[in-house]
Amino acid sequence: MRRCLGVLALASAVAMLLSGCLRAHGPDGDLVDDWPAMRAPTIFVPATDTCQARVFTVVQASTYQTVPCSRTHLAEAIHVGTFTASPSAARPEPGRPSLRAARSECDQRAREVLGGDWHAARVALNIALPSKAAWAGGARWFRCDLSETDSIDNTRPINRTGSLRGAMVGDSPLLHRCFDPKLIDENLNYMAPVLCSEPHRAEFVGAYTERDLSWAAFTAAADQVHRRCMALIATFAAVPDDSELPYRAGSIFYPPSRREWEEGDRGVRCFLWSDDRKLTRSMRGAGPQGLPAI
Repeated sequence: MRRCLGVLALASAVAMLLSGCLRAHGPDGDLVDDWPAMRAPTIFVPATDTCQARVFTVVQASTYQTVPCSRTHLAEAIHVGTFTASPSAARPEPGRPSLRAARSECDQRAREVLGGDWHAARVALNIALPSKAAWAGGARWFRCDLSETDSIDNTRPINRTGSLRGAMVGDSPLLHRCFDPKLIDENLNYMAPVLCSEPHRAEFVGAYTERDLSWAAFTAAADQVHRRCMALIATFAAVPDDSELPYRAGSIFYPPSRREWEEGDRGVRCFLWSDDRKLTRSMRGAGPQGLPAI
């Protein structure tokens, strides 16, 4: 009885409901009542509106980490979508045509977050996928990541602080504007960004979406791409799109990489190119007087 009274005293008022005493050591005869029910397994899904110190094309739960967007980071997750693939479907491989629908969803979300078409800025859009093991376990998500890039020529992500939300609104330093192209012989080497008030020979005029051509057909259709860009130049500069347009300006265009193209990014960036004279102002709305035929 002393042992029993000691237990009751330590267990406070709840223990007073006990009608007897258990042995000091040993089972109570019920093998299942002391084990809590196991929770149903859950599938790891990365968070959106978070930033990462590194860029990943495959995200694993075991190595998943985020950092505050106010700290230095390379990528920002802006959306997590869901594939409609059947349970037996193979995981889409990075860069493959099977990612086109996901890429389209990411593209739309990127425009909403940035406040404009990301092709017009020093921004890259990437898709991150679950690992093959996670896919086999039922994971069907994809994540859309935005990164700031160094330049139109160097699209590798660079470190930044702060979210990209609204980054294209107003007079953003990320927007493509005027450039002084550097040539080697007759070939473009790189585009040096400059103020539009400084002497320059090129200016970003916009991007168009090439929906109809395969990658092989696109690379063989430079004349067609040039013509599409010339139409954008005419609209941008407010000059007629007629037979005199080639005497006003030429074009430079930057397509996506082959990987991006096959993934579904068909945005072609177009630039006005003045090969016969230096410009010292933006050609936006310049009209025939500001961009004369020479």
